[in-house]
Amino acid sequence: MESNKKAVVLLSGGADSTTCLAVAVKKYGAENVLALSAFYGQRHKREIESARMVAAFYGVDHKEADLSLAFSMSDCPLLAQSTHHIKHESYAEQLKELGGEGTVDTYVPFRNGLLLSYAAAVAVSVGAEAIYYGAHADDAAGRAYPDCTPEFAAYMNKAIFEGSGRTTHLEAPLINLNKAGVVKLGLELNTPYQFTWSCYEGGEKPCGTCGTCIDRAAAFEANGVKDPALED
Repeated sequence: MESNKKAVVLLSGGADSTTCLAVAVKKYGAENVLALSAFYGQRHKREIESARMVAAFYGVDHKEADLSLAFSMSDCPLLAQSTHHIKHESYAEQLKELGGEGTVDTYVPFRNGLLLSYAAAVAVSVGAEAIYYGAHADDAAGRAYPDCTPEFAAYMNKAIFEGSGRTTHLEAPLINLNKAGVVKLGLELNTPYQFTWSCYEGGEKPCGTCGTCIDRAAAFEANGVKDPALED
């Protein structure tokens, strides 16, 4: 555990960011971790509600911000103002329709770039040496989410390090793991997946058929365990 050092974690309330939080808490201790969540204009607030529960579980400080104005001109179907419907098919199927490579409809324009810039400003303000975010290999595949690729993370790390006066840097501990690998790591860290929310729809229960639901179900199945968020 890194005593007297701090970390900032982008916490959406999903499985990936919660796993990142588990990694940071193990390294720095809950008292030295600040979780940041953002409302970016999404259709529902289930993610934010989950982030609050996860932060409470770990006992970390948790701050929320409204960054929705930055995406007010986007027609991404994840956003409340969008006229598009969320596709209920796997990412593999969506990439196939794009010819094997391209951004999927649920890519919110440069969202991670904005969130990481926000986190960098906070990190400098509170004296945190690291910023954690949960990009992983499945999101980067085919450049479905270009702000999740290793290239993006590397360039953002350089920008953050230089722009912060070389006081803080970016950590992407899941960047080389697929979703099954993320869940495997999370299970080893006793990550509270029962509190997390990944579904793009905001119902009482996950829809089970959107891209992220399909991805999540396959990841838990690959690890031979039932998703605790689906247990009665």
